[in-house]
Amino acid sequence: MGTDVVVALNHMVAPALDVSGFFDLAADLGCRGVEIRNDLGDGTVAGGLAPEDVARLAAGRGLAILSINALQRFNDWSEARAEEARALADYARRCGAAALVLVPVNDAGWQKPPEERRAGLRQALAGLAPILAESGIVGLVEPLGFEICSLRSKREAVAAIDELGLGDRFRLVHDTFHHHLVGEGDLFPERTGLVHISGVEDRTVPPAEWRDANRVLVGPGDLIGNAAQIRALRAGGYRGPVSFEPFAAGVHADPDIAGALRGSSDHLAAALAR
Repeated sequence: MGTDVVVALNHMVAPALDVSGFFDLAADLGCRGVEIRNDLGDGTVAGGLAPEDVARLAAGRGLAILSINALQRFNDWSEARAEEARALADYARRCGAAALVLVPVNDAGWQKPPEERRAGLRQALAGLAPILAESGIVGLVEPLGFEICSLRSKREAVAAIDELGLGDRFRLVHDTFHHHLVGEGDLFPERTGLVHISGVEDRTVPPAEWRDANRVLVGPGDLIGNAAQIRALRAGGYRGPVSFEPFAAGVHADPDIAGALRGSSDHLAAALAR
């Protein structure tokens, strides 16, 4: 994708691989960073591996662990959520991960008036800040574009972070799929800590009905303008990682996922060069 673009892989590209196999895939593709997850298989971080083992496996392949993905429902703050955050932050510290992705409530049954929702966001950020600081990691807030999501706008996230004076502790995830869905004009490249990329090519499904299952690797039929988004972020000064995160079952079942990822990366490199 160009030597100046930090290409990374999220474990969602090949969720059937164990961590060692996933790291091998990333290294073989020349990636410099990886994201591990806590929602694959049995729902443990990195398939239940000890964080020190994850650190060793990554170091042996020259990979940086960019994030643990993710603390879910982070803005529905409670003592139970705080305990979950502490455990994930400690794991991140011990495995050498730089950040913890923070995903808001995405549940039609969880609806709050706007001011109550914004107050809950501020409460969660304030509660997370010392937990993240203790482990020396950053929180990556990822607004989601789905209409039911409790935090769709990056501007709303930035406003809450700035109101609390926590700009050094929290950054944004710019997810190209969610950015396209929400239609928010501002990109906030200077506040972005990570970019997730995936494409949508199915023209038979209206955008309002797009879901994670529609997210494939970025190719010539991409409908969400990945190259344009990356170009705009870079024009605004973003120089951080660009991480592949497709959710479609067809991608996960691809017997040549390495070849598919190379093809997607080559496509994006050519598009960015134009």
